[in-house]
Amino acid sequence: MARNSTSERAAAEALAIENRRVAVEDPALMEEVDLWLSGRARNIRLKGRLRDLYRERTFNQSSLIVRSWMGSLLALDVMGSVLNFALLERDVAIQALMPSLIIFIGALSVSIVYRGQRISYLQDAALIAAMFVILLSLALFGVLAGPAFYERYCAVMIFVAISAIVIFSIPLAMTWSIAAIALLIHAGMMFSNPLMDALTAATMALFFGAGVIATVFARRTASVIAQKSFLLALRDLKRVSDLADANTRLELLARTDALTGVANRRWMTETLDALWSDDAVSRRVAILMCDVDHFKGLNDALGHLEGDQCLREVAHVIRDCIRPGIDHVARYGGEEFLVLLSDVDAFDARLAAERICRTMEAALLPNPGSGVSRYVTVSIGICTNDTNPPVSAERLQRHADEALYLAKSRGRNRVVAYEEATAAAGSLRLTSYLSERSAAG
Repeated sequence: MARNSTSERAAAEALAIENRRVAVEDPALMEEVDLWLSGRARNIRLKGRLRDLYRERTFNQSSLIVRSWMGSLLALDVMGSVLNFALLERDVAIQALMPSLIIFIGALSVSIVYRGQRISYLQDAALIAAMFVILLSLALFGVLAGPAFYERYCAVMIFVAISAIVIFSIPLAMTWSIAAIALLIHAGMMFSNPLMDALTAATMALFFGAGVIATVFARRTASVIAQKSFLLALRDLKRVSDLADANTRLELLARTDALTGVANRRWMTETLDALWSDDAVSRRVAILMCDVDHFKGLNDALGHLEGDQCLREVAHVIRDCIRPGIDHVARYGGEEFLVLLSDVDAFDARLAAERICRTMEAALLPNPGSGVSRYVTVSIGICTNDTNPPVSAERLQRHADEALYLAKSRGRNRVVAYEEATAAAGSLRLTSYLSERSAAG
């Protein structure tokens, strides 16, 4: 049972924290917070959503204090009943049993109502009703004991009321209600005491009333300080949230290419380094080096503004052709883009590259400066990391660059894998060797 209660409190506290995080994103609410903090602390009066948030934050502590106080009162009530039967005459002890039972029921009811997060007005009503019956029962003890004991039981009643006012962290209206109940019952007993004249009764009522009212004002000051602390915490939470958002934006700017909106070279380099430094991560990857064909001709023919727009469109096409969250694209410099494909073999890498190449051509972006087509095209070099042991990230990029160079030398607007570049280089070396042998012979 205790474990369930602890988990409920933890869940309620987590919900309260989340509600505060959501609340600080409300401009109107934070404007109200700043307004309260800009004025005098004693004028703070939390209303509406701020009051609800404050109650959520303080409920667990307030609930624990109320239940502990009521539990102590229950223990004292039971102990007093036992002593009554042990020390007093049986008839008197039986008469005292009724107010003891009323106190027991009132304190127990509040302890039950204040377990868990419930409806606030129900808890408020239960606490006020319980304090009324508790204070009334204490007065009833005095009536049963006789006029000579009125003053003594009134002092006990006022002590109980003042301790509740001081200890309970409850709304000010409830504090005033407890004070008013205590003062009314106390004044009623003083003026109904046949052993006390009216002037003495009025003096005693005023004396105790001044003490209770002073206690209420002290409690109000403590509540205002607590509410101001809450408002300051909200403002700090807002500043922390704003700082986190600013850091997130800065981090995004640091790893994003400003022109195209895709990742920049720095971010891609860090990603490759991290991938190769973690042995637990699969390195079954491929790198595509994509270059816009005759981009200088496009700039010369249409201007740099159109050139920038072309790069944005190319980045958009490439991003649409790869798997979001799995593959990545970065502008690697000028009109060159690097694509990192994860968990692919040579066949899958070529399919992805061909898709980019054909989609780019189908986009029909004009390039009057191109010698390949009237529209923007790209050349792509591929290198797949499927060797054992795997090659380094630097070598993989270099191989993809070699494949891209071959794609351009073969007429552009095509896809070439590194294996083709290797075979072409071998063929070229063989042709050169045969030519040298023939000339020597």
